[in-house]
Amino acid sequence: MARQVFFSFHYARDISRVNIVRKSGFLQDETGFIDHSLWEKSKLQGKSALQKLIDDGLKGASVTAVLIGKETAGREWVNYEIEKSWNEGMGVVGIRIHNLKNLQGIADSAGANPFDSFTIKKGTESLSKHVKVYDWVNDDGYANMSDWIETAAAARGR
Repeated sequence: MARQVFFSFHYARDISRVNIVRKSGFLQDETGFIDHSLWEKSKLQGKSALQKLIDDGLKGASVTAVLIGKETAGREWVNYEIEKSWNEGMGVVGIRIHNLKNLQGIADSAGANPFDSFTIKKGTESLSKHVKVYDWVNDDGYANMSDWIETAAAARGR
């Protein structure tokens, strides 16, 4: 059965890179995930409506895949999605997408690890110690993303 995955990312800067990752699951049967992200609804008005949309999007998903570009770390809604996913016991995985070329054929520079700014165990341990981060290009995401997702789910007992 396909695993439901919520994708978290910086929409404005990374959507063309994100679409490469998201569509990879539709192009190969063995990828085994259902896209559960919300980028199609990016024009909502109001924080409470967006928060509800995110909360609804996370329901039923077992893993959140944070697609990390140059400016992903520290984004308000990405942070909300990471925190909520972790606190609800979901698997969480990071996938660096900066090496993918955008529609203009340009790769980007790497951004900070968004998990570095979160602590667990009463603020004594970085979440980045518990969340594996891969690079879509260098770690062959097209061939390996389904394994990364399964590893993240298993790490949280999903």
